[in-house]
Amino acid sequence: MSINITLIKCNKIPLLLTLVGFLFYGVFAYDLARTDYVKLITLYTALFILFYKLIDFGKHNLQFLTVAAFLFRVVFILAIPNLSQDFYRFLWDGRLLIQGINPYLYTPESFISVGEYPVAQAKELYTGMQHLNASHFTNYPPVNQFCFALAALLAGKSIAGSAMVLRLLIIAADFGTLYYGKKLLKAFNLPIHTIFWYILNPFIIIELTGNLHFEGVMIFFLIWSLYLLHSGYWKWAAVIFALSIATKLVPLMFLPLFFWWFIKHKSKKESNVRSGVLQLTSFYAIVIFSTLLLFVPFFSSEFITNYSKTVGLWFGKFEFNASIYYLARSIGYLFRGWNEIEIIGKVLPLLVFLFIVILALFKRNDTTKKLITTMLFAFTFYLFTSTTVHPWYVATILALSIFTRYKFALVWSFIAIISYLAYANTENSENLWVIAIEYIVVYSVFIWEVFFRVEKRLPIS
Repeated sequence: MSINITLIKCNKIPLLLTLVGFLFYGVFAYDLARTDYVKLITLYTALFILFYKLIDFGKHNLQFLTVAAFLFRVVFILAIPNLSQDFYRFLWDGRLLIQGINPYLYTPESFISVGEYPVAQAKELYTGMQHLNASHFTNYPPVNQFCFALAALLAGKSIAGSAMVLRLLIIAADFGTLYYGKKLLKAFNLPIHTIFWYILNPFIIIELTGNLHFEGVMIFFLIWSLYLLHSGYWKWAAVIFALSIATKLVPLMFLPLFFWWFIKHKSKKESNVRSGVLQLTSFYAIVIFSTLLLFVPFFSSEFITNYSKTVGLWFGKFEFNASIYYLARSIGYLFRGWNEIEIIGKVLPLLVFLFIVILALFKRNDTTKKLITTMLFAFTFYLFTSTTVHPWYVATILALSIFTRYKFALVWSFIAIISYLAYANTENSENLWVIAIEYIVVYSVFIWEVFFRVEKRLPIS
């Protein structure tokens, strides 16, 4: 009898945690300003603790964790993002597109400055996205644009309604990641419940479902592609991988890493080597052709100029929440007396490229697990050297880390919230001490896991 009572009490704990989490997410979605940093960090920390306890209690009940993940996302359905204004630009682009206007050819500023209002609620969208965003050409790839257009088509005269459409797409993508992530974990003989370190993570729920960042859609296509690749359907994997690239350009950096996966059948027989090279070449061809095909509706000489210019801004103009770059910038100030971003912003991408080439050639990614681990390190190196690291960028390495033994991305998903302290003052200026704390924590865990953890003696899986 006492055993049954204990079981009943234990079963009530996850339900209580879910209820409390539901209420906390409600406060986060509808009663929080990003300038209220005490409330922001307190709520986020509480949600992270609840998240950890939920997985601890529910790791043997995946159905329960799935329902909890869905309920926490449902909370945000009617909410307007409160930590990011990017979605206003999403709505602008989508509404331009259904008007038959190529969003890559014009900045919002170019319309508003001459008193033209080409889309519904143009003034509200322009004010919401703010001048910096409005003064630049869009950098969102075609799959994003199609999603924005769908929101405009279904709710083109309502900001809240359009946000709801985008949110439903992102939620659907998250559950697609859950579906294929579980399959991939099962194929790797890894604990299935570890996918919830991504799906139930408050960072993912808030940054993707809450703030409408499309990293979630890109990650869905990436995980789906990797599952197809592991299952032997490499041609379909190439098509889906192209969809991932056409959502966010990030997966482009992973392309060189597939080299050993396709040459894995290498043996003394020259025919096997040739077969691997042929498959690799075909894989690249399908990816490139499919990606270009998605860009075709927007293609023009102006598009190439505008898009390359906008992408270049991320390396030569913008700076936020960086680590190695800020150290390099400080050295530049010390010796030259001014910001060296024009030089440093060109050197760091070259370092990333060289690092990825080295990984591609000398790290034998001849299994899908090894390939994913190498992708994790490639993108982590990119984030460490980038001039701009918005919190939601961490979502990619968090998703990849689920299939490895590394947990530094999970730690980063928690500590990244302090980067929002930059908005705690009227100038929206960063506190370098806060950034130092963030990266001391991240680098410490990273270095410990990679160089000092006992498992380092084992082959990287």
